[in-house]
Amino acid sequence: MSFRVVQWGTGNVGYHSLRHLIEHPDYDLVGLHAHSPNKVGKDAGEIAGLSITTGITATNDAKALLDLRPDCVLYNANGENRPDEAISDMSAILSAGINLLSTSMIFLVYPSFAEAGLREPLAKAALDGQSTMFISGVDPGFSGDVLPLAGLQMADNVDQLLVQELVDYSTYEDPEFTGVAFGFGQPESATPIMALEGVLRSGWGGMVQMMADRVGIPLDEIRESYERYFTTEAFDTPMMHVPADTCAAVRFRLEGMAYDRPVIVTEHVNRLREDIAPHWPMPPAGKQGVHRCVLKGSPSVTIECFLEGSDGDYNTGGVQCTALRMINAIEAVCQHAPGLISTLDLPYTPTTNFRRGERS
Repeated sequence: MSFRVVQWGTGNVGYHSLRHLIEHPDYDLVGLHAHSPNKVGKDAGEIAGLSITTGITATNDAKALLDLRPDCVLYNANGENRPDEAISDMSAILSAGINLLSTSMIFLVYPSFAEAGLREPLAKAALDGQSTMFISGVDPGFSGDVLPLAGLQMADNVDQLLVQELVDYSTYEDPEFTGVAFGFGQPESATPIMALEGVLRSGWGGMVQMMADRVGIPLDEIRESYERYFTTEAFDTPMMHVPADTCAAVRFRLEGMAYDRPVIVTEHVNRLREDIAPHWPMPPAGKQGVHRCVLKGSPSVTIECFLEGSDGDYNTGGVQCTALRMINAIEAVCQHAPGLISTLDLPYTPTTNFRRGERS
């Protein structure tokens, strides 16, 4: 079965989503939204860096794209730093009766946990249009729901569920959003976005609450903590220049508390150089990063997930996998009942796109 898809966004994630959509036999790209005037009017193949002409040209005319009546829209435009615009876009898509899969607005990875001001307009739009919305990615997303759900099928007498992202972000070329939000390259006197009370809980608390609800644990609270490590020397990375005496690594945790202990925990350690903050948790030797789920119990279960992009880089792999978490869920979402859904509402969504013949 082929699904008619509109790709919305051609940036960090959207670029890779577009490439995979064009090359996937199960999807028919029928429209492309681009924000940049430099991309409007160009063929999707050219924007995706492919040596093919698709006949689909990029536009910033939202109504024209909705008038195409696709089965779904893949919305990869940035939303976290433009929430009002993103909610408006998403609401228009859902109200038009078009299913929506997005890597944007990660606050809605578990819709019932999200703030009402974000959730309610989208829920109404989905009801009005009888459409379905699913938001996910790698983290928040896969590492905090699919990995734990897999491990929990082999576990018992669990004391703690711990999810970790331990990744060197130096090759993640996103200084304007990720760099600023995490506080990289900022002095100790600065207050990064993620250091503000409630920001971490909004972004990653949904993963914690989702797992607590799935296993039936009533949480007393979700605690958040944020630490920075400052370099004494300046250095350069593909992401950014890091001045001396500025933040070069970040560690944060969210702890779902129950039974007088942290029961469900998610933790990030992100560096801009592999030797920075060696006293914090590290990925395995020789690895740029790891997404890890640790179930401490009897038996204990540890699942490690390593991502590698088409260029061999972990961060490229992360962006590609973020896009594919949505692409591979298209059929399941399009066949689901209307509403705002999470991973808990979907079956497994494996790709069926296996390469025929030898790799060139």
